[in-house]
Amino acid sequence: MATPIGNLRDITLRALDVLNAADLVLAEDTRVTAKLLTAYGLKKKLLRYDEHSAERSGPQALDLIAEGGRVAQVSDAGTPLVSDPGLHLARQAIAAGLPVFPIPGASAALAALTIAGLPSDRFLFAGFPPPKSAARKTWLAEMAHLRATLIFFEGGPRLAASLADMAGIFGPDRPAAVARELTKLYETCIRGTLAELAANPKLDAPKGEIVVLVGPGAEVASTLADADAALREALTRLAPGEAASEVAKALGLNRRELYRQALAMKDPK
Repeated sequence: MATPIGNLRDITLRALDVLNAADLVLAEDTRVTAKLLTAYGLKKKLLRYDEHSAERSGPQALDLIAEGGRVAQVSDAGTPLVSDPGLHLARQAIAAGLPVFPIPGASAALAALTIAGLPSDRFLFAGFPPPKSAARKTWLAEMAHLRATLIFFEGGPRLAASLADMAGIFGPDRPAAVARELTKLYETCIRGTLAELAANPKLDAPKGEIVVLVGPGAEVASTLADADAALREALTRLAPGEAASEVAKALGLNRRELYRQALAMKDPK
C-alpha cells in the first residue's frame, strides 16, 4: 500500500479504508508508520518487515492471510515493492495462492518525472546505483544508449560522485534533473546538463530524499558488424527476404542491400 512521500495529505481515501480494516500492518519502520496512523486517528497492530525481520514476520503475515485476516504492507514512504523489501513477501503470497491487491498512491519516481521536463513517454526506473565508482560506471554503461528517460534514487553523500560518473558515461551535455524533498517544505528540482549538475555546489551532499533523472540517449548508428550478426541470427528463423525486412526495420538500414547480403550468406559461392 502506497504511503505519502512527505506531505501526509497525499494519503488516499482508499488507503485509509484499508488501514482501518487491517488486522495487521507490516512496516519497514514501525515508528514511521505509527506517526502516519496517529495523524489519522488509527490504532493498529504493527509488525516490522524489512530485510532483517522478513524471515520472522513474513510467515506470521502469510498465516494470518490464510486464516482470512487482512494484512496491509506499507513502506516508509511511497509505493511498496519499488526498490523495497516487500517484493519477497508478495512472491511468497502469490506462490501460496493468497490474494495480493495493489493500493496505489504516491511514488517519488513518478512525481519527479512529472516535473523534470524530460521525455515521459518511455522511462526506466533503475533504483539505486552501486556505491563504488568502478561498479557504478560499469552499471551505468549498460544503460548509456537506452532511448528512455532514466530514473535513479541516490543518497545525498554520494550524489556528487554519481552525477560526475553519469556525466562521464552518458556524456556531459545529456539533459538531466535532480529532484529533492518532493512534496515537502523544501522541495526543489534543479535542471540542466549532467556537467552543470555535477558542478553545482547545491548538489554537493544535500540532505533529504533524492531522485536523479537523465534524458534519453542519442540514437546510435548501426555498424556493418551489427547488421552481419543480426542477419545471421535472423536467417536461422526466417527466409532471406523476411530476415532482411526484420533487420532493416530494427537497425534502420536499407532492405535491398540487406537482402543481397542475406542471399550471399544463405548460398555462398
